[in-house]
Amino acid sequence: MDMTEIQHALNASEQGSAMYRMIEELYPICRSITGNGVRQTLHGIQQYIPVEVHEVPSGTQVFDWRVPLEWNIRDAYIAAQDGTRVVDFRRCNLHVMSYSVPIKSRMSLKDLQAHLHTLPDRPEWIPYRTSYYKDNWGFCLSHNQLKQLPDTDYEVYIDSSLESGHLTYGECFLPGESAEEVLISTHICHPSLCNDNLSGIAVSAFLCRALQNMQHKLSYRFLFIPGTIGSITWLAMNQEHTNWIRHGLVLTGVGDAGAITYKRSRRGEAKVDLVTTHVLQYSNEPYKIIDFFPYGYDERQYCSPGFNLPVGCLMRTPHGEYSEYHTSADDLEFVRSGSLHNTLSLCLKILFVLENDRIPISLNPYCEPQLGKRGLYRAVAGQKEGALQEMALLWVMNLADGRHSLLDIANKARMPFDVVHTAAKALSDHGLLN
Repeated sequence: MDMTEIQHALNASEQGSAMYRMIEELYPICRSITGNGVRQTLHGIQQYIPVEVHEVPSGTQVFDWRVPLEWNIRDAYIAAQDGTRVVDFRRCNLHVMSYSVPIKSRMSLKDLQAHLHTLPDRPEWIPYRTSYYKDNWGFCLSHNQLKQLPDTDYEVYIDSSLESGHLTYGECFLPGESAEEVLISTHICHPSLCNDNLSGIAVSAFLCRALQNMQHKLSYRFLFIPGTIGSITWLAMNQEHTNWIRHGLVLTGVGDAGAITYKRSRRGEAKVDLVTTHVLQYSNEPYKIIDFFPYGYDERQYCSPGFNLPVGCLMRTPHGEYSEYHTSADDLEFVRSGSLHNTLSLCLKILFVLENDRIPISLNPYCEPQLGKRGLYRAVAGQKEGALQEMALLWVMNLADGRHSLLDIANKARMPFDVVHTAAKALSDHGLLN
């Protein structure tokens, strides 16, 4: 993997537009932690990359959890006495609380209100609510809708099923020269919400597609899984295999206009933490780095103490810190193609460092080598760029003692990794580095 391949993969702004179109395609699907919506979503992803679909039966013991019953929904509504649907699942799949048990009843507005969820402070938005592990049912609607409902009786209907079935997830493995792996994980269990997490799905898919066209030393495993129970299930079924995971990223909420936020792994100074920090420092864009805490997305499962995998979480505005989070306002207007493209670029640069970091050893350790006679100075394109490259050459030669990696040298020299990497390659080509 080299920077030329990365620039070719990014292809200016076209990738951002293509990722946005993928989000548009997947947006209407009603997803949950199980069911046909998950399968339909994985089928959509398969149009971009070769995802292998796995089915794990309901009731399977996975550590302290069991794979739940499979949930599917066909229709749901609240209808007035004249039959008019005042709340209609077919118009917006957020209208039904995920994992609602089936119901067909007529009840007063007073009795119905215990099962209605709104956002009084955001009266035009519909909230997203779930009840995965407790039998319940409910509808979500805008607060303005609720205020307009007459105090009368309503027909309540949810045509859903909770039956023994499967938990479904997708996996794409790209073997490299080494069996050591990079894990890229994203959750696929939310219905029509774009930033959380169709954005993560799209960036993961296009990252995978880019890597398919590159030579890479490391192997890459992409997981498209239901949140929490999906990662728990995968870990339970692949416990011995996790020893091969050397680096990992959970991608979520990567399409909004906010600055990048990186949540460190539980280890705090894993290679992926150091590399991501370095890439963000030289991104020329605002960013925030936060320490690990045991709440959030699937990084908390990968980083549980029994595994303690080196997996961080890459996002933009953190969950719960933007008002559109888990509401109908997380729609196609909320995500930006430019943000998707920028996130993809950052991911590729992180992987570039992971792929190319080496520990150089000088073959000319006694005093500085004469670089001019080897033509290394004459390759300078401009005064400022040339001075930076000259210093990179000197830094690499001075610290190529078998104890410093290229990333160590870049951090110590306060230079971008790719500048130091280019210098090391030039020195190696001229027989000065091993």
